[in-house]
Amino acid sequence: MTWHDAQARRDELYRDPYPLYDRARRAQGLTYVPEFDAWLVARDQDVREVLLRAEDFSSANSLLPDIPLSEAALGVLPRGFGPRPTVVSSDGAAHRRHRAPLNRGLSAARVAALLPYARACAEELVDGFAADGSAELVEAYARQLPGMVVGRLIGLDPADVPAAVHGGYRAEELLFRPLSPEGQAAAAEDVVALQHLLDGYVRDRRARPRDDMCSTMVVALARGDAELTLEQRHELVTSLQNLLIAGFLTTSALIATMLLHLLGDDDGRQWRMLRADPSLVPAAVEEAVRHDTAIQAFRRITTRPVTLAGTELPAGAAVLVAYGSANRDEERYERAADFDITRPGNRQHVAFGHGPHGCPGSQLAREQLRLTLELFIRRMPDLRLDRDRPPPRMRPTLIHRSPQALHATW
Repeated sequence: MTWHDAQARRDELYRDPYPLYDRARRAQGLTYVPEFDAWLVARDQDVREVLLRAEDFSSANSLLPDIPLSEAALGVLPRGFGPRPTVVSSDGAAHRRHRAPLNRGLSAARVAALLPYARACAEELVDGFAADGSAELVEAYARQLPGMVVGRLIGLDPADVPAAVHGGYRAEELLFRPLSPEGQAAAAEDVVALQHLLDGYVRDRRARPRDDMCSTMVVALARGDAELTLEQRHELVTSLQNLLIAGFLTTSALIATMLLHLLGDDDGRQWRMLRADPSLVPAAVEEAVRHDTAIQAFRRITTRPVTLAGTELPAGAAVLVAYGSANRDEERYERAADFDITRPGNRQHVAFGHGPHGCPGSQLAREQLRLTLELFIRRMPDLRLDRDRPPPRMRPTLIHRSPQALHATW
């Protein structure tokens, strides 16, 4: 199989991984998937076990790229910063060190304080298209709100947010989508521009700290008040870039996928149910993130020989921990493949992880999903998919599963 054939097969699995998950959950032991070069951990019980055994299943390879970088890209990237371990790709004490400022900066009180700004941004976005009677909701809304919110959290000037979001998407594209050598070099230029933008904020906050996440991370990861060393800047830029991308990439995906299933299920029956009873909004949010998880899977690598689900794995074995599969495990959920906003007990999913690597921003993501539904019900109660357009097509990715476009009318 050529590299291009393998990429095409991998993209096919990314667009619809659920048949593979179904087979893997029913198989004895773990299933090796050549397209991922990893053992697939598909059952809820096994996923939770891996996530709780960080000493045996390291996160060091969690964001291993799909795409080899070209010489052209490798000639550009050294002009930027990183890579360095982040909260996503570290274990033990290093992980706790990176996570501590995130826990502080994403506390319940700080999320609550951010919500009025998030609501104002959402209203402004809807004002831009509500009178038109139709819109493509991914570009008009889902890809914009989370960037505004995480930009405010970090402390970015609103004028810098579009460039920061663009750089974040280009980083994902560079590492996970096939591009020509020239395309990779262009993406790398955008990533380097983002890193230098963030470095400017890091150095400014060292000199003039504020009440924002950038200042919190500078204080936590570079103690003291001396001028930042180059190594400290590398680490801070890498960590801020990770926070920025995690903050908008997955939440944008969740907004779009949530709307897709609410509007598309049985020709909008679930949306009409929600519109008739807005008290179902929190349950609809949980069902949406359970049913079609934005981060479908992360990699782990074994630190020693282990046995999982009866499969013996040597040290250095790659496993793909499939949150999206665990969330449709029939052993945990009745009618697991159905989308049902009245489902009881659906907050027990692993869409935001489990154990030490559980997502520290899960509450902020949930709040953006909730306010989106409340706003859309109020402003566009007759919202429906545009049936004159082709059915939405999912992005070929495991880390921000979402429709590429979502055309709607009202």
